[in-house]
Amino acid sequence: MSELHRPLGTLSDGADPVRLTPESAGWAYTGLQVLKVGTRLPRVVETGEFEAFVLPLSGSLSVVVDGEEFELDGRDSVFTRVTDFLYVPRDAEVMLTSTTGAEVALPMARCTRRLEPKYGPAEEVPVEVRGAGQATRQVTNFGVPGVWDHADKLNACELITPGGNWSSYPPHKHDEASDCEVVNEEVYYFRIAGRDGVTPSREGFGLHRTYTADGELDEDVAVRDGDVFLIPRGYHGPCVSAPGYPMYYLNVLAGPAEERSMAFCDDPAHGWVRDTWASQELDPRCPATSHEGRVL
Repeated sequence: MSELHRPLGTLSDGADPVRLTPESAGWAYTGLQVLKVGTRLPRVVETGEFEAFVLPLSGSLSVVVDGEEFELDGRDSVFTRVTDFLYVPRDAEVMLTSTTGAEVALPMARCTRRLEPKYGPAEEVPVEVRGAGQATRQVTNFGVPGVWDHADKLNACELITPGGNWSSYPPHKHDEASDCEVVNEEVYYFRIAGRDGVTPSREGFGLHRTYTADGELDEDVAVRDGDVFLIPRGYHGPCVSAPGYPMYYLNVLAGPAEERSMAFCDDPAHGWVRDTWASQELDPRCPATSHEGRVL
């Protein structure tokens, strides 16, 4: 099995689906937890040296941090709505409760500055349609520089790729400081919809590619609902959604740069593809969601 591809269950701590630390990833900054919040007892998370976003994947939440309480209006699934979210700082105790039950992602980054908690309402999250033709996809830019600047190291966004389409394309990288890129470690956390296009299911699948120019990394894997893929370096993309099975992924990035950035360089062998999008129609299935719910 690939060391970069972590299928569902391989990062579980027994109670929750995903617990990825920089140490278990083999790098320095980026982490991810996916946890369940029941209806009886609150969940308490100690952030330690990590800042994080509290991002509902399903269900709604109340979050208490630094003596403040925040209500997060969530969603039925990642394929139904853009959600509220919350930034929480390092060195904080975070208490999560839900009256209906919830599944929550905590994208995390090791950082040095302690900022205040900050609420992000869904209606202020910009949804971008990127690419064209079979490379049309939705990017939900909730935690990216220039849109959300209240973070020290942490960057995050969500993508939805309609069934049969390609995303993270052309392949690109961000593993060195250069004119077009900064160094970032990146996590892909996948959810794959089943036959109804809404409910996550292990029935469906997609494909993901990561490689380096020297061939030292050359990975082509099938990904299913709940899988994680790690990008320590190299070009990554495409992510291909199998026909009939829409693909969601949460991207989490962090690195050593003093200023947050998600700058990247395309693989020069494939960058020309961007120039073809101007002559192609957008896939009408994008955008798929908004803060008001499903678009289609």
